[in-house]
Amino acid sequence: MVAAPTLIDETARIRAVLASVPDPEIPVLSVVDLGIVRDIQSDRVTITPTYTGCPATQVIERDIRAALDSAGYRHVQVETTLSPPWTTDWISREGRRKLLEYGIAPPTPAGEREVCCPQCGSNDTAEISRFGSTPCKALWRCRACAEPFDLFKCH
Repeated sequence: MVAAPTLIDETARIRAVLASVPDPEIPVLSVVDLGIVRDIQSDRVTITPTYTGCPATQVIERDIRAALDSAGYRHVQVETTLSPPWTTDWISREGRRKLLEYGIAPPTPAGEREVCCPQCGSNDTAEISRFGSTPCKALWRCRACAEPFDLFKCH
């Protein structure tokens, strides 16, 4: 006899679906890697955008909805909440690794200013502009290899 699926199994399956949804601005990261997915229940997924004005929020909501529908989870509601506000602390360890491999320096812990170059690993780096390719990133340059790179801003 096969055991009936449990709520834990159901939320794990939903999490797996969400782990396949890429962030539209950094497609190497999933919405789970980025920490946008705050809670998963059998009937509801709660997300928090990286910031209130994030232009990708509607795209993320649409992509999550499409992935859930495609996987047979039409009954699962997608709720967006702004409280508590998203923080870079919610980026997973795997997400930080993926950012680095993609050429984006992951956020540094609060108060730490040493930024390592994602190209060569040097910490001889300097901020060029507080504004990078998207509002959540700053533009930096490595003095060792002379390559510019984005730093995911800590917030």
